[in-house]
Amino acid sequence: MTNNKIPRSSENDYTDEIAKVRRDFIQEKTGANLQHTGQYSISPDVLPGNIENFIGIVQMPVGVAGPVQINGESAQGSFYVPLATTEGTLVASYSRGMRVINECGGVKTTVVEGFMQRAPAFIFKDAREARDFGLWIDENFDTIKEVAQSTTSVGKLEHIHQWSVSKTRYLRFNYTTGDAAGQNMVGKATLAACEWIKANSPIPCMYLLSGNMDTDKKHSHLNMLHSRGKRVIAEIVLKKEVLADIMKVDTKVLAGATVLANTGALMAGAAYNGPHSANGIASLYIATGQDEANVVESHAGLLSHQLLDNGDFYISVTLPSLIVATFGGGTGLPTQNECLQMLGCVGKGKANKFAEIVAATVLAGDISLACAVIAGHWVSSHDKMGRNR
Repeated sequence: MTNNKIPRSSENDYTDEIAKVRRDFIQEKTGANLQHTGQYSISPDVLPGNIENFIGIVQMPVGVAGPVQINGESAQGSFYVPLATTEGTLVASYSRGMRVINECGGVKTTVVEGFMQRAPAFIFKDAREARDFGLWIDENFDTIKEVAQSTTSVGKLEHIHQWSVSKTRYLRFNYTTGDAAGQNMVGKATLAACEWIKANSPIPCMYLLSGNMDTDKKHSHLNMLHSRGKRVIAEIVLKKEVLADIMKVDTKVLAGATVLANTGALMAGAAYNGPHSANGIASLYIATGQDEANVVESHAGLLSHQLLDNGDFYISVTLPSLIVATFGGGTGLPTQNECLQMLGCVGKGKANKFAEIVAATVLAGDISLACAVIAGHWVSSHDKMGRNR
């Protein structure tokens, strides 16, 4: 009988030797040559908790955009931004937007709030029981908070949203999670809270730990209103003469084009009305060891603008669900940690700083692409530098 089971070591599954055994196995099964995948500089012993069935490293090109001047509350100064991508012109485009930002005095960034959620669903006999249960939850919040926080030294339960549907009561637990993204942290805390609720509720109930209203790694309009991750805003006044000199675009034309883009995004039901928030977020996430699936939630947002009386142009990006971490997950892996070092965002106490850098990067990319479309450089730049050549 053919053995199709992926090889594993019961003694130590994170060594160069077992990785090679698996590569040889995959080559035998698929015919794929994994020569480059098997060349890497990091030690496999740093990988437990980040990967299973390790065979090697996928090498992504990393470029540097910037510098960009950020006048934030946590990010202050000039930053060189690492972007991991295979899309030609992307790094150049973000650098061009950053040049405009610098010439206009820098971008102001603000983290408004930050939460991570787990949303269990409690099931009852009828709608009245579900409603009354919700009142009991409110009355016992302090105890629920204490039980949830007993599982973590970092996570803090701030509030619980509630909704009734049929005979179900959906709860959405909202935590602060320090410098971790916190999905696993809040899952463990909410499980402890739900077990206490089930054991102590005067109304008998059953529950599902996630009723899917946490919208984990899914975009939702709920996250636009009730932040999942950091709600961060980047804003700047673009000087009319700077935009004309660098981008060859008049601010009045940019204002009109932005109205058209807003209408198009509205008709399409887009999660973001600016040019392309996901490009910068994904590239920066991959470079710095973020959970790349969080781009789905994090890219959603609102681009706002105002043509000022003097012809200057106010523009801002609001990212209401930017999920970032500077501690835990993939942030401690060697190459990802080096990219975080470039930004001065290694370790605890840096998550808000990193969030501000991400938002500033998104704004730079939006300025550059919007102007490229207007000035007719969008296609020509890809012809010159990108995949169109």
